[in-house]
Amino acid sequence: MKSTILKASHINKFFHEPVEFQALKDINFEINSGEFLTIVGKSGCGKSTLLYILSTMDTEYDGTLEINGQLLTGQTQNQLAKFRNEHIGFVFQFHYLLPEFTALQNVMLPALKLGKYSKKETEERAYEKLRLLGVEEQALKASNKLSGGQQQRVAIARALINDPAVIMGDEPTGNLDKANSQVVFDILKDLSRNFNQTIIAVTHDPDFAENSDRIIEMSDGQIIRQ
Repeated sequence: MKSTILKASHINKFFHEPVEFQALKDINFEINSGEFLTIVGKSGCGKSTLLYILSTMDTEYDGTLEINGQLLTGQTQNQLAKFRNEHIGFVFQFHYLLPEFTALQNVMLPALKLGKYSKKETEERAYEKLRLLGVEEQALKASNKLSGGQQQRVAIARALINDPAVIMGDEPTGNLDKANSQVVFDILKDLSRNFNQTIIAVTHDPDFAENSDRIIEMSDGQIIRQ
């Protein structure tokens, strides 16, 4: 039986400068373990604002957010930072790998920060994730020596290192050509289907969205279809 991993209830978001503007209007949805959800809509519809709140980066909102059975609304920044590192993996449009670090070192970083495993265990886990993503042979290369597609796969391996409850993607294929976009999509789909990994991704790519498990479509700060 699938369990609820994330629950957003009555999320409202206001910006007050330069004039008051309501960016999100009564957002309600749940996502189950292993589900691959995409959020779509035109630029300015509020999807990135919503993802920022779901990722616990933005705490200035009304409503409640629960992830992995834990109420996150009202927690301190330090508590949220610890929660993010342990329970949320991030994949962005740009990979944000440290260029002077090897692929292996980049993947290890979140686990070293978490401090749950020894350095040896962390290295073994990093190799395991790189193997899963098909880039184990690139482990000891500096990340700036990798192709764009390889860099994004390393970024996904990094997102997986702490076995997060959910991976959140902000245009995860937005900086890739069609062939590499398909590779990244197939990887995410495989993680969802075969490893029960929950994924939430904001995307402008209609093919990416249509092949996910569920689409939330937004317009003017509201969910208009899901």
